[in-house]
Amino acid sequence: MDVKELVAKMTLEEKAGLCSGQDFWHTKAVERLQIPAMMVSDGPHGLRKQDESGDHLGINESIKAVCFPAGCATAASFDRELLYKVGETLGKECQAEGVGVILGPAVNIKRSPLCGRNFEYFSEDPYLASEIAASQIKGVQSKNVGTSIKHFAANNAETLRINMSSDVDERALREIYLAPFEIGVKNAKPWTVMSSYNKVNGVQMAENRELLTDILREEWGFDGVVVSDWGGVKDRIKALEAGNDLDMPENRRNNQSIIDAVRDGILSESVLDQSVERILELVFKAKEQERFTDEVDFENHRNLSRKVAE
Repeated sequence: MDVKELVAKMTLEEKAGLCSGQDFWHTKAVERLQIPAMMVSDGPHGLRKQDESGDHLGINESIKAVCFPAGCATAASFDRELLYKVGETLGKECQAEGVGVILGPAVNIKRSPLCGRNFEYFSEDPYLASEIAASQIKGVQSKNVGTSIKHFAANNAETLRINMSSDVDERALREIYLAPFEIGVKNAKPWTVMSSYNKVNGVQMAENRELLTDILREEWGFDGVVVSDWGGVKDRIKALEAGNDLDMPENRRNNQSIIDAVRDGILSESVLDQSVERILELVFKAKEQERFTDEVDFENHRNLSRKVAE
């Protein structure tokens, strides 16, 4: 599939629509051009997929999946091979459920005991978090399923996380907060990176060109999709220009703002095309995994989970 040729056939409305979700967990399909939808799902510690199209925050039951120990426990193993096996196992369960990208691992640094998601993050040590994350990413992606290393960047608290600014000098940012992302991107090549809710030094992460383009893409060589955390995009035009490709979940108002900005000459259509190309490459790469799907051996997966816990 020649992605550039496909983009050339798309209408402005179709391109804008592809840059946000079809619903809570799927990218948008374009049936006219045989562009399929792709499903993403939570689950750095076990696949969390619900049958309904929306996210019911645990009210509705999820599909059957093995629960693995949380990031804080797996990192305590200091075992790269073990985390690779965990990744492989998660990848197999994603294959069986048609999930193209699993939203993890989460590599934010533990800085305060008040951070409600510390259990999900690997470590307060950037090197340990880097090595464990890279192993898990490689394991998942060995099964032709993508990962989304998150939450980029400096998302180290949950209180007012959508409005807060993480103010940090360059050395601390580079050596502590960016390090797990840098090593993860360079050594394991995750298919996607998730931009975080917070601001960094006063700039909303989804609109932060310095971090999303200058550092992530140009300096580190990331060539995949940047996806927002759910509802994390405030200004869709600034976000596209900064390098945030996919706005999740569905957001018709933001889609319309893209259409209007291109028509009014505020946003270059070439910027939109670049994001559409990246999203299409991701979708078709994920589609390939359907050729490798096998039946899940839940008993073996449970045994591995027990071994990891031990």
